[in-house]
Amino acid sequence: MLNFIKNFRNDEDGAVTVDFVVLTAALVVLGLAIASALSSGAQNLAGDIESNLTDTTIPSGE
Repeated sequence: MLNFIKNFRNDEDGAVTVDFVVLTAALVVLGLAIASALSSGAQNLAGDIESNLTDTTIPSGE
């Protein structure tokens, strides 16, 4: 049993998979944070554009 534990501790099979999963999760969280930060600014800009377009009068040409 002790030999099994030593072998299990030294075995590195699957370590690359764990690293990949952790890095992928970190990239997903980073992407969500960036999207969240940009979306509020984009919504504010869209609201400003909407206000300006609503207040603009178009001449009828008559």
